[in-house]
Amino acid sequence: MTDSSNDEVERRGSFRLDMEKELVDITWLDENNVERVKKIACLDFSRGGLKLDCDEALPIATPVTIIFKSANANSQKLSGRVLRCTKQNSGWFNIALILE
Repeated sequence: MTDSSNDEVERRGSFRLDMEKELVDITWLDENNVERVKKIACLDFSRGGLKLDCDEALPIATPVTIIFKSANANSQKLSGRVLRCTKQNSGWFNIALILE
């Protein structure tokens, strides 16, 4: 495959790991260029991205840093960007990140 779209990335057949709503920290710059930090639930993790559950919307294409186990000295950081942000009936948002 030589051409790829966001739809193809989202519908990949790769392995997914159910994170059972493990809390992760995310950081991003808001529309005023202010760094925001939030602890949110990670719903699943795959080779290409993550699905998060958040109480606020993040704009598409926003760069995000994800920190797993931030209280741990061996914490892991990943970089990604918002691929999709979907409001749920509960008022919360499912946020899909693509890893970079």
